[in-house]
Amino acid sequence: MEIKKAGDLMISLDRYPHIPYWFSLRQAMAEIEHAEFESNGNKCPCRVLLVFDEKYQLLGTVRRRDILRGLEPEFLSNLVLEQRKHFFDTKSGRDEADASIGKLKQSILERSQRPVSDVMRIIKSTVNYDDHIIRVVYEMVDNNVSVIPVIRDNRVVGALRSEDLFHEVAKLLIE
Repeated sequence: MEIKKAGDLMISLDRYPHIPYWFSLRQAMAEIEHAEFESNGNKCPCRVLLVFDEKYQLLGTVRRRDILRGLEPEFLSNLVLEQRKHFFDTKSGRDEADASIGKLKQSILERSQRPVSDVMRIIKSTVNYDDHIIRVVYEMVDNNVSVIPVIRDNRVVGALRSEDLFHEVAKLLIE
């Protein structure tokens, strides 16, 4: 069996969800919540968005958990763990718990207006369209990423997901 290249397995940029860096966390959340694409004949939810600047230069990625972390109320992030637990303590009085939840909700709504650039992960590595999947495996593992941008002629042409790479390596080893 022939060893495939990154370009053979990638999802092209016109099909892979991406956003500009100035999108709010709320807008990024809406995009990731509704984005799906087809891969290996299956509909797949999006877990990672690519983030670009106004010149369509790739800046970074944003994962679901990056967005959730970015929504954490500032007043909670400044507290030690024991103090944070107080806001979620079901043993406290009902009125106090409702007030805490109201404060949390308001803070999350406010934090959702932050730009995605505040929480995105800077791109540390890319692969070339003609790179063999063995190099892609190395780059993904070495950089601890589940999606890696694919470059051709000095521009991003797609993204390769660890699920698709794993499937291809499994075919090499199992079949």
